[in-house]
Amino acid sequence: MKKIQLTLIIVVLISCFGFSQSKSEIENLLDGISTIENSKEIAKTEQAEKLIEYGWRILPTLAEFFSDQTLTEIKSECNNRVLNKGEIAIIMADQIEGMPYATVTGIQNCTFTFCENNANLIEYYLPYIQRDGIEKFLKKYMEWLASDDRIDWKLFLTAKTKKERRKIIRERKKAIREMQNKK
Repeated sequence: MKKIQLTLIIVVLISCFGFSQSKSEIENLLDGISTIENSKEIAKTEQAEKLIEYGWRILPTLAEFFSDQTLTEIKSECNNRVLNKGEIAIIMADQIEGMPYATVTGIQNCTFTFCENNANLIEYYLPYIQRDGIEKFLKKYMEWLASDDRIDWKLFLTAKTKKERRKIIRERKKAIREMQNKK
């Protein structure tokens, strides 16, 4: 009986702490990305791959960096300027889980003109996010992260079975409750 209890305690501890990434670890990865020259290369870096590998669970922590105005070495050909660390965090959040741009930016791009040959689709919206204020964007993004719409929208495309989809929905709802309890 004690072995079972000990095993359960270890499993709970690993699930709670083993897969969480600290804010400083995420910051170090963003700093690593910040040294490349061209924004088109962001998703190709080892650091970006690691952030993407962590998955949707790091999105609330990653969002804490959206307002960081520290300039990087990354040039955006799309916007013809140097990006800041917060914009890199926004791009990475979009790489991890695509954002509904009209919802989070208030702008709908009906012409489908984005930055040519650039996989960072959110990069097109960065000037508008800056214009309207990063706090407003962050608020809309966090509302979207906690919304029921977000829980379901991507899973229809990626979940292979109904059971798998229900499991992910339970996980996400639990994460949302935890995120809301932190406020």
